[in-house]
Amino acid sequence: MRIRNALLVGFAFLGLGLAQEFITIGSGATTGVYFPVATGMAKLVNDAGVGIRANARSTGGSIANINAIAAGEFEMALAQNDIAYYAFQGCCITAFDGKPVKGIRALAALYPEVVHIVARADAGIRTVADLKGKRVVVGDVGSGTEQNARQILEAYGLRFEDLGQAIRVSATQGIQLMQDKRADALFYTVGLGASAIQQLALTTPITLVAVDLGKIQAIAKKYPFYVGFNIPGGTYKGAEVTTPTVAVQAMLIASEKLSADTVYKFMKAVFGNQEAFKKIHPNLERFFSLQKAAKGLPIPLHPGAERFYKEIGVLK
Repeated sequence: MRIRNALLVGFAFLGLGLAQEFITIGSGATTGVYFPVATGMAKLVNDAGVGIRANARSTGGSIANINAIAAGEFEMALAQNDIAYYAFQGCCITAFDGKPVKGIRALAALYPEVVHIVARADAGIRTVADLKGKRVVVGDVGSGTEQNARQILEAYGLRFEDLGQAIRVSATQGIQLMQDKRADALFYTVGLGASAIQQLALTTPITLVAVDLGKIQAIAKKYPFYVGFNIPGGTYKGAEVTTPTVAVQAMLIASEKLSADTVYKFMKAVFGNQEAFKKIHPNLERFFSLQKAAKGLPIPLHPGAERFYKEIGVLK
């Protein structure tokens, strides 16, 4: 009898194990905002006990994440809204031109991702035009930052080839190059107050390079996902004046292959407790709103997310 009971208990645990669904969330560099946000969401899901086990994976960013979902490596990811649109439409940037990724779905818009252009104070860079001939970190290969850098330079009549060196590395490596005086400036599309830039500012005198208002309007006209954004003075040590630039939107996306039930349970576990969700990161505390999370999305909404938003009255 004891053996039989032990076997029954063992099979019960096995059954529970089989009932678990595993979700990997692609994020970004560990020094950015994507990684702590994805890690925080995974913890909320794991703590909720809804039959889903989630983990976050550090990656090169938006393009890499979308390609990983397409390849079946990730079930969910964070990505910039502009990059998600380009991927779904198969247009506009080399990574997706003529190669649409139709298997991605939107879950939520999260917070603004600000294009930071950070220069060493001793590099003689005051405007974007001054980047010509300089050693510039333009973002990791497969990142949204790389595309944003290309588009902002384009507004000033510059290409990567006009730079002294276009350095494609992660934000962590880029910060190190700046500290070692092996790079003059850095593009980084990331949530406001990113720890990597804060750490750089503590060790290296920096300036934030403004994007001219006229250029902001031109960029937004050609690439409508951009909006003007002011980085408040004092956000980073040494950058005491408000700096105008542009921003896109960070969003959570998923594979269309995930069931509506799984996504619904994920959404409820992550967004159901707004207080716990916003504690994940100051950018969520400052910018996230459930009322805006399902609005203006550049790709179709996942049915599981749609069910969640209708249940809470955000969608009719």
